[in-house]
Amino acid sequence: MRGGGLLVAGTTSDAGKSVVTAGICRWLVRQGVKVAPFKGQNMSLNSFVTREGAEIGRAQAMQAQAARVEPTALMNPVLLKPGGDRSSQVVLMGRPVGEMSARGYHGGRQQTLFEPVLACLEELRATHDAVICEGAGSPAEINLRRTDIVNMGIARAARLPVVVVGDIDRGGVFAQFFGTTALLAPEDQELIAGYLVNKFRGDVTLLEPGLDMLHGLTGRRTFGVLPYAHGLGIDEEDGLRVSLRGTVRESVVAPPLGADVLRVAVCAVPLMSNFTDVDALAAEPGVIVRFVDRPEELADADLVVVPGTRGTVKALAWLRERGLADALARRAAEERPVLGICGGFQALGEHIEDEVESRAGAVEALGLLPVRVRFAREKTLARPVGEALGERVEGYEIHHGVADVRGGEPFLDGCRVGAVWGTHWHGSLESDGFRRAFLREVAAAAGRAFVPAPDTSFGTLREEQLDRLGDLIEEHADTDALLRLVEEGAPKGLPFVPPGAP
Repeated sequence: MRGGGLLVAGTTSDAGKSVVTAGICRWLVRQGVKVAPFKGQNMSLNSFVTREGAEIGRAQAMQAQAARVEPTALMNPVLLKPGGDRSSQVVLMGRPVGEMSARGYHGGRQQTLFEPVLACLEELRATHDAVICEGAGSPAEINLRRTDIVNMGIARAARLPVVVVGDIDRGGVFAQFFGTTALLAPEDQELIAGYLVNKFRGDVTLLEPGLDMLHGLTGRRTFGVLPYAHGLGIDEEDGLRVSLRGTVRESVVAPPLGADVLRVAVCAVPLMSNFTDVDALAAEPGVIVRFVDRPEELADADLVVVPGTRGTVKALAWLRERGLADALARRAAEERPVLGICGGFQALGEHIEDEVESRAGAVEALGLLPVRVRFAREKTLARPVGEALGERVEGYEIHHGVADVRGGEPFLDGCRVGAVWGTHWHGSLESDGFRRAFLREVAAAAGRAFVPAPDTSFGTLREEQLDRLGDLIEEHADTDALLRLVEEGAPKGLPFVPPGAP
């Protein structure tokens, strides 16, 4: 096999396309297939830096890990990073090329990107046995079909068979499958090979009559029913974008080693980016991670994290409006731990000059760290390696802000003053030795009898999650049929489901 392919589409956003794509990649690589993930256009604030210094969606980096290949810009040639005023930063082949409104993007720019996107897919297909592509949103967004470069547009150009994933936990999955198919033009319907039910709870025999009727109505089969599985929401694109009230990052069930747990409160700032930075904390036995938006929710927190954001100045205003800025200042005065990451680090500084991101000019920050930040037009994209708290640390940087550190103790190219830490490095907490040392410092400052587990390996836990995704595909999907789709394309003679669309 060489150059096979499959597009995983969804009836809605968050139907499970990312994790299903990762699961198929992990299942295939176990079979000895050289496989790569691909998403032509991604909209997400959760991004990653490849070894070549390119910024891509973190979901594609996770899928590359599932496929056991190094992530590259080819796997996500267009990344849109939402900002203020209904605009997004357009990242092409890992580098920002400008800001654009949704109207401007869909009005013409998107079509100019189609050829480079298709070229990236073809390059991957030329060097891999199979490429598993992920769509975006729904392929039946008929208002956007003319300019589509990520769903049926790329499927039709590359003759990719399409499997549509539906989240049955939300309800209405049969209507979603039928409606998605019936709203596509005949040429697009030819590529819709069938369906995959995601997040099913209960007795699958109760579902089978509906699947049979769906087959009778559409002429298309269902390739599997994946059961609901906890703890697999890894590296989502927009998994926290609605309401953060009470949201807790899922963690291992193991009890704490010491007498106490550690409570971590993450400020749910606007345009939050790379919220997955705290997943490594949630993976520690006895660490509870919660996203918050009220000052009283910081009262019992042993550590407060101010995370990255695509809008540092907007986040600053939000922190002040909510009363969180004052609560952070009180914590700093009381020597209670605070960690700022990237945009959060910038917000903890003294002063910001921003003529790039918000164009707000001079803005006073929270004054908790001796740092002055100037926003540069050139984005810093890096994979730094260093040392902190006596441990080796790896991370990645994605920021326009340039930090001028004027005091404090050095900390991962940022600084520390008392119990307040700040760094531009994302992903640092995934370094196991450093994370344990940091948590010991937090526990000591908080007066908690918390003991980090000596053997927690975030990398191992991530591999176990990816293996579970592969297991879901292997055990609950018709893998023989999926492999035939990858090798041979969509079945011939699939019936048209009216009314269709132009």
